[in-house]
Amino acid sequence: MLVTAESDKTGFFMYWNETKECMSRDQIEELQSKRLVKQINRIYHNVEYYRKKMQEAGLEPSDIRGIEDLDKLPFTTYEDIAKAYPFGLSAVPLSEAVRVHASSGTTGKPKIAIYTRKDIDIWSECVARCFSMAGITKNDIIQVGYGYGLFTGGLGAHYGAENLGALVIPMSTGNTKKLIDMMIDCGTTAIACTPSYLLHVAEALEAEGLVDKIKLKYAICGAEPWTDNMRKQIEERLHIKAVDIYGLTEIMGPGVAADCEHHKGLHIWEDHFIPEIIDPDTLEQLPAGQTGELVITTITKEGMPLIRYRTRDLTSIEIGKCDCGRTMARIQRFKGRSDDMLVIRGVNVFPSQVEQALLEIDGTTPNYMINVDRVDNNDTFEVQIEVEERFFSDEIRKLEELRSKVENSIHQMTGIKAKVRLVEPNALPHSDGKTKHVNDARKLV
Repeated sequence: MLVTAESDKTGFFMYWNETKECMSRDQIEELQSKRLVKQINRIYHNVEYYRKKMQEAGLEPSDIRGIEDLDKLPFTTYEDIAKAYPFGLSAVPLSEAVRVHASSGTTGKPKIAIYTRKDIDIWSECVARCFSMAGITKNDIIQVGYGYGLFTGGLGAHYGAENLGALVIPMSTGNTKKLIDMMIDCGTTAIACTPSYLLHVAEALEAEGLVDKIKLKYAICGAEPWTDNMRKQIEERLHIKAVDIYGLTEIMGPGVAADCEHHKGLHIWEDHFIPEIIDPDTLEQLPAGQTGELVITTITKEGMPLIRYRTRDLTSIEIGKCDCGRTMARIQRFKGRSDDMLVIRGVNVFPSQVEQALLEIDGTTPNYMINVDRVDNNDTFEVQIEVEERFFSDEIRKLEELRSKVENSIHQMTGIKAKVRLVEPNALPHSDGKTKHVNDARKLV
């Protein structure tokens, strides 16, 4: 039975789908086992890539009898997705797919995900649960401030809010004044966007003396790392409640998991996703409460199901009933990455992308340093690059032309603009071993 998220007598928000959100642990694991077995059979017979991986591991579908056999299955990595680009991991004919989304890849090629109509329905269900958990109901007016297009944020939030029955204003990003005008004129009560952008909106409202003119009550923020301090700032400056939402394009998009009002972890919808924590070095499963790398298996996705996908996010999982009454596992605050990926202004950036951009430009060297920081709640992205000696003996105009070429190349490769500083040879640290190329000064924990 679906129940909209009106507040009950205790002040807690009610559930969008109480039957699923409050299942017992035995019920959760029984449903996961049933769906996992069915999914492995589908994948084995419909996805050549996975069939070969299972055969190499000496596995047949009959070897997987439930979630207790999950650790027998091979992992999936973003390198696997890159190798299978664009549709090599599809489990359905393209005639049965209805949408493509994509996120940045490690060498310029995006990580593509395809969706069937059922996938879109499940996605909308998961996001509706997240929004209900935040306090949003069909009576709310929500502005979606995530980007639309290949990025999953805009359409993911949009469909979930519509499924909830809320009135949706598809604002996207890029015009803060218009967003504020619409917020005031339409009486917007909820917003979905990145936390750094919402703080920018708060600053703009404060500068114009308009904070008291808005009717905003709720914010669902995600797509980039943020801290409890940022959440408290948002809540205090806008007089609202703010929660976190988590997702990956490869798995589904926003709505894989979300925060509740108690802020004790992100509830992951275990009837659709099986979470594991592994030791990133040994690849062994770790028990609940221990920190390791988050691995997710999709057990209802039709278009591009993924088995034991290594998210590279470092965290732990808590099992047990939350104070909000929900029983599904909670992902704790992320502590970093097991690889070198950075999330900058909601965009996935890899040092290898910067390397690739430099290889295409004559005059640069492989020696570079990426400096990331957070200033006034906005991420900064600077790349220092050693260039050949001849450029420092030439006229400044040529040096500026080279800097402009590098900036454009990095922008094309990563999808995000960087401030580029060209430095003389040997100006950056060098090492006989693995050279450090990233300095992330943000305090995200």
